[in-house]
Amino acid sequence: MSAIKETYESLNLEPKPIRPHILAAATVAFGEDYYAARKETINLSGFVQLNKWPMPGFEHRVDEKGYAEFETELISAPEVGIKGFSYELDDRIQVLSNPFLPNTGHVRQITPGKNFPAEFNIRRFGILESSTLRLAHRNVIDIYGVVDHIPPFKKPLTGPYLGKPRGDGPFDVIVGPNVVKGTTLPEAWYPANEDNEPVGITPSMFFMPSAGPCISMLVDPSMIMQVSLEGQAKLEVGGKEVTVDLAGDYKNAAGTEILLFGPEKHDEGTGVLAQISRVAISGHCAELGGRVMLRVSFPRVSGGTLGEGTEDSLSRIRYPSELHIDTEFELVTPDVTLYATNPVHVFGKLGSMEATGTELQMNGTDTALVTTADEVKARLTGINLVMRDSFVGEHAAVNV
Repeated sequence: MSAIKETYESLNLEPKPIRPHILAAATVAFGEDYYAARKETINLSGFVQLNKWPMPGFEHRVDEKGYAEFETELISAPEVGIKGFSYELDDRIQVLSNPFLPNTGHVRQITPGKNFPAEFNIRRFGILESSTLRLAHRNVIDIYGVVDHIPPFKKPLTGPYLGKPRGDGPFDVIVGPNVVKGTTLPEAWYPANEDNEPVGITPSMFFMPSAGPCISMLVDPSMIMQVSLEGQAKLEVGGKEVTVDLAGDYKNAAGTEILLFGPEKHDEGTGVLAQISRVAISGHCAELGGRVMLRVSFPRVSGGTLGEGTEDSLSRIRYPSELHIDTEFELVTPDVTLYATNPVHVFGKLGSMEATGTELQMNGTDTALVTTADEVKARLTGINLVMRDSFVGEHAAVNV
């Protein structure tokens, strides 16, 4: 008896869009010279809308060789896109879909008659904005990955790579399931006109093939906290103790973003999981050459918990409630990016979900800050940060 051949009709997908949170990174080179420019890997996150079959206008088909597929489209809207903070620009950047060009793709069986694993592909035309820039690229950026369910949510607190690389590359990027990456890089970005068309022959920026090659993954948190931060980091530089004042405003895509996953969003039993998905707080350190920025690693996940661990939903959290996160810090300096050799424990006690006034402190073991060649340049010995203004909700729109 022949095996049953699956098609995506068996999934009984609803005729409505998927509107999830997205975590992403892009390794960027600034300026017109790709080879001489300094690289920066920028953590990005935001809110996307993926239209798909069986919504009107989208097809499901099975070809003559038995491969089933269905059509998708990444839409453009004011609240949809990804955002992050660039050290090099000292400014927020956000990446949006070009509304004048089709950002279309598909989900397609890899083995005919078997729905998963499946190929996920989007042909991406983007717009990149800061407070002073509006850029577009000429060629399509092909986004490709392998997914094992729809929606292709990444398991909470798991990293994007099969491994934990350090640095901005160049190196091969090996992604895990339900992670997609740009496969047609590098790509130059040019100043754009009002119709989002690239102008001239002199680029302003490049998306590079590693370490964050336009890479992204969908996650499904119960709640998202975007929070402004201010406070101090304590460093040891050349045997000298240094205190660096740091600050970042969430309205400028700085500060921090914390994701909370209730038990219905993970498979770890009871309790609420927490992840710091982005940090960008800047200050001045003469001993390290000038302006510095503390951020968290994209490949090395900063994860932990909120609450007592016995809660059967996020709504069961009793306040004040303890937040514990093992945090993977990186420190960007004018000359080099430094990477913590081990996670440091950050602790806070939230008075409510709004979090304003909560102190985050580092306790336990400090960590060396090293170059990609393992040369120790400093030590991170303390963190004391205070949460200020915040925006808390189920979605993190770009225009927040």
